[in-house]
This record gives sequence, C-alpha cells and structure tokens, in this order.
Amino acid sequence: MMDKLLQVIEKTVGIDAEEKKLIARLFTEKEYQKGEYFLREGAVCRYVGFIIRGMMRYYINADGEDKTYGFGKELDFVCNNESFIPQKPSVQRIQALENCKLLVISYDNLQLFYQGIKNGERFGRIIIEQVFIQTLQGLNSFYTDSPELRYEKFIKDYPDLLQRIPQYYIASFVGVKPQSLSRIRKRNNKTI
Repeated sequence: MMDKLLQVIEKTVGIDAEEKKLIARLFTEKEYQKGEYFLREGAVCRYVGFIIRGMMRYYINADGEDKTYGFGKELDFVCNNESFIPQKPSVQRIQALENCKLLVISYDNLQLFYQGIKNGERFGRIIIEQVFIQTLQGLNSFYTDSPELRYEKFIKDYPDLLQRIPQYYIASFVGVKPQSLSRIRKRNNKTI
C-alpha cells in the first residue's frame, strides 16, 4: 500500500530512502466501510487521507438536502482543508461510497512530514494548489455552465466513475434532480 503513496510523492518532489522510511512511520492504514464517515459535519478534520482503494463523496447538507460537490477515488488525497488547516469544525461531510482503504496522516504528523522531508512543504503546496484550482473550476462551472455541460464535463473527466457512483449523487454533483439527469443522459446518448 505504501508503495503507491511513495510513487506519488516521488513523482512530484523526489524523496530518498531515509525520507521513505519516515513517511512510512508517519502514515497509518485505515479502512472505512461503505457509508462510514471520514469526516462528519461539526467535527474537526484531523487527517489527510490517501485513497488506496475505494471512493469517497464530499457533500454538505443545505436546508435538509444533501449537495454533492466532489468525489475522491484511488490515488487521490481526501481532506477538508477548510477544517484541517485551521483545525476548526467542518460544515462539510466526507463519506465512503465503497469500502475504502486509506493511508492517513494526522495534523501533527503532517507537520513532521513538512519538517523531515526535504521538499515536504513544496509537496504540500503543490497538492493544495491542485485542490484550489479544482475548487475554483467547480465553482466557476456551477455558475457559468448549464447542467448538460457540467454532466458532459463529468463524464469526460471521470468516465471510470459512471458505473461506481449512484445516479442521484451524480445528479446532485451536476446540480439537478435525478429525473432531470435522466433526461440529460437520454439527450446526451442521442448525440453520441
């Protein structure tokens, strides 16, 4: 399991043998069953996770309705940075959509990672920049793109997830009701 994480880090910033040993000590394995929460609303996000197997869903509850705003899959990092960085309670939830296996690092151990890995802070900055850009693109898309275009972008960006994610979560992510997503899918299939 650790090999996948080490490959991602090494590909991004390069690490030596001693740094690999430190990383192996700082991360621990954790499993989540389908439906279990990585983070609940009101809790402080205490970990950054690296998904080895499975999928997570990011969502908020607004006026009694769940609104999905993202998914994490194999080789993705999972975290609510809005809660994790300042160590404040989260308004968001992160839930396992499948049985998941993760490598997790605590807030304190991440600080040790930054200190003990030559390019650790650079790695953290690069990951946060990627999350920031994805967040901005998602926000911009939500305000400027039609639901049809958001769905087309979703299937283009995540073709491997269509069979793994329930349609009502995809509808929520696109910003429509499940019935509307069915109509969008029918129109989309006719144009292919």
